Amino acid sequence: MDVHLIGGGWDDALAPTLYGPFVEAAARRAGGTPRILLVVMGTDPESLEYHEKYVHTLGLVGGHDLVVERVSEGTPLEPAVLDGIDGLFVGGGPTPEYHASLAGSYHRIRALVSAGVPYAGFSAGAAIAGSHAVVGGWLLDGRPVCPEDSNEELDDVAVVGGIGLVPGAVDVHAAQWGNVSRLVAVVAAGLAPSGVAIDEGTLLRSDGAVAGAGRVWHVTPDTATPGGALVRARAGGQ
Repeated sequence: MDVHLIGGGWDDALAPTLYGPFVEAAARRAGGTPRILLVVMGTDPESLEYHEKYVHTLGLVGGHDLVVERVSEGTPLEPAVLDGIDGLFVGGGPTPEYHASLAGSYHRIRALVSAGVPYAGFSAGAAIAGSHAVVGGWLLDGRPVCPEDSNEELDDVAVVGGIGLVPGAVDVHAAQWGNVSRLVAVVAAGLAPSGVAIDEGTLLRSDGAVAGAGRVWHVTPDTATPGGALVRARAGGQ
């Protein structure tokens, strides 16, 4: 599978680094100019303004035809929009809403990516890509595991079944929002077998390559210490 996970954040200078590999993969799939589907959440004016950031950023890379699918919160993604695409980009916003709207299409997305369609996930789009999706929350067993501002309007940490494009859980805005500790708590509690937390401005590809301005934090269980977890950080080129 060709999967590109971005931890969030906006920086025009990083656009070729973060999004170029995805567009190139889609072009290889198409054998020419690819048709890329951008799925974003919300149809209110504020959401529409936010969506333009994706159009702008992907436009800096160029070399593709972009189709934008704006999904109303609480509405399932229409499966037909996935027909005939060469690449799928799922944007950011309220992670629980992305999960609720796209869950019915997870099997179709997984089949497309298995067949060679590249997937890119930004923030929420990255968080739902794993076999286990951390959709929000800041308390585990009643104790804080990350800043409350990271809660996605949930109190208890919620881990649900994700698309299954990569093993384990994915958390995002890692260093910027203090979410590394949430992923550590999730893995230590056995809610996910392992996971990665991705900094803003940082890309993790399914081949393990890291690029961009930050780090990817790999979290695995500490088999020598019950209830423990091990953390390893990697930056681009490491």
